Amino acid sequence: MSCGGFSDPKTATEEEQLICNAVKNKAEELAGKNFDEFTAKKSRTQVVAGINYLIKVHVGGKEYVHLLVFQPLPYEEKPPVLTGIQGIPKHWDDELVPF
Repeated sequence: MSCGGFSDPKTATEEEQLICNAVKNKAEELAGKNFDEFTAKKSRTQVVAGINYLIKVHVGGKEYVHLLVFQPLPYEEKPPVLTGIQGIPKHWDDELVPF
């Protein structure tokens, strides 16, 4: 990882799944469709004044979306914020790159 850049891709964690759960409704709104499945598979992180998460999410079949989510610092006691969505569809082999 370069200074200020995103980490290398890794398998998504339970914490990242919880973040996805928190932004699912907004993701569906922005995508204009409901997702039967919404499972975090891979992620990258960037430490800023909080954490930016870039997450590959399986949404059913062979389809994925990429989410950009900002998690404020814990003392702020604020929920994660979906700042971007790409795909509809993306695929498993699509690289997880910042957007």
